[in-house]
Amino acid sequence: MGGEVIRALDGVNLRVRRGEFLSVMGRSGSGKSTLLNVISCLDRPTSGTILLDGVDVTRVSKSQLPRIRREKIGFIFQQFNLIPTLTAIENVMLPMEYAGLDERNRREKAMAALSAVDLADRMGHRPSELSGGQQQRVAIARALAPEPAVILADEPTGALDTHIAHAIIQLMRRFNHERGQTFIVVTHDPLVADQTDRVIRLVDGRVSSDELVGERKA
Repeated sequence: MGGEVIRALDGVNLRVRRGEFLSVMGRSGSGKSTLLNVISCLDRPTSGTILLDGVDVTRVSKSQLPRIRREKIGFIFQQFNLIPTLTAIENVMLPMEYAGLDERNRREKAMAALSAVDLADRMGHRPSELSGGQQQRVAIARALAPEPAVILADEPTGALDTHIAHAIIQLMRRFNHERGQTFIVVTHDPLVADQTDRVIRLVDGRVSSDELVGERKA
């Protein structure tokens, strides 16, 4: 920019273990979104290596990256990103259709995921017929249904009140414990970060601290 080199991520070196539940914090512009983008194979780093579930995704061809994203990664967004004309079950099924699963398999997985987030009685409802917390649970079910190794959550509680936000994080924790899936949660909210096991803080594209929550409170 104007002849100045700005490093969105600068020398970041992290190891996230299978089954961890961690949060990433930092001010706007600190590199949180870029970190999620490189983990999710949406952006390629200028240099360095990213190992995702044992695969070096920096060496994979661009044509293979969509398949890796579909098979390895689930996304949970702050604004839910549900399609308003589709029902809850149709929203959950849609990414699996892109992945090439047959309709019976898609429907079975979607029904199981919606039941797991206590929305078995809302499968036929459209987003406008659901509360904010219910919409976020549909978004979580959509991320969980394909059973990915990693769930990336970008400010998943930012649009929710405190009580519902706490319930959503606890729901995610439940799946983390039951399924052993890895959760990486980007958040500005210290109350959300306190419910995770590990907090990584970014400042100007660098890791300024990496602490276990229990150690940070001690």
